[in-house]
Amino acid sequence: MRIIRFLDHEDNELTGFDNMDDHASIIIGDLFGNFSTTDKKVKIKTILAPLKPVAILCIGLNYKMHAQETGMALPEQPVLFMKNPAAVTGPYSNIEIPVSCLDPLQVDYEVELGVVISRSGKNIKIENAIDHVLGYTCANDVSARRWQKNSGGGQWVRGKSFDTFCPLGPAIITADEIDDPQNLELTCRLNGEVMQNGSTLDMIFPVAELISKLSQSMTLLSGTVILTGTPSGVGFARTPPVYLKPGDVLESSISGIGKMVNKVVAE
Repeated sequence: MRIIRFLDHEDNELTGFDNMDDHASIIIGDLFGNFSTTDKKVKIKTILAPLKPVAILCIGLNYKMHAQETGMALPEQPVLFMKNPAAVTGPYSNIEIPVSCLDPLQVDYEVELGVVISRSGKNIKIENAIDHVLGYTCANDVSARRWQKNSGGGQWVRGKSFDTFCPLGPAIITADEIDDPQNLELTCRLNGEVMQNGSTLDMIFPVAELISKLSQSMTLLSGTVILTGTPSGVGFARTPPVYLKPGDVLESSISGIGKMVNKVVAE
């Protein structure tokens, strides 16, 4: 099932599925509890991020080639940080460059596979991990590099959590429709030019292992989104570096899930 969240033409916030021709069939109930599908179709005004996460857990350096381009050793355990859920924005909404990040430019792109947790769990076994997955979505872990490295008191969260720094969407594709989350192609384009093109095959810690490791003595709540890392090609690792600026158009896509298109503007 392809699940979306959207506004209708009366600005009601709705959840739907199988959207075609600017209409979607309505889902009623709680995606993370009891919900049901209906035959009622509603016209879409605006597609929103497909959920409001209760938490966003992010994994750094989870692609071998990305670790290589940064010059860092492959991690022995997942590198965990978090983003403020308020950073979430829609798949076609603007990404705002904060005033503090305009001079000098420092905001980078990171296309990522997002994993949506459907059922809370703790100490989850690898072989049971996918049972806790509602589905998968496309994400971009937008990152202010100077804040991440130098201005956040040694922590990454601040540089990752500015408003609009987490586009999600355009939909959640339920787990039953993704045969293998370790065989998906990720692509990021900036003004039409391919900047990142990789495969989840390159992950150091696959999705099931991430879920298991993150849940060790720590409950993963339903409605959590796990951002699973980014492939090589990020802006700060290029010569010269490439950073987002107002007027840019960022496209993030994952095979079998869909594409986001976000215009970059000044705050």
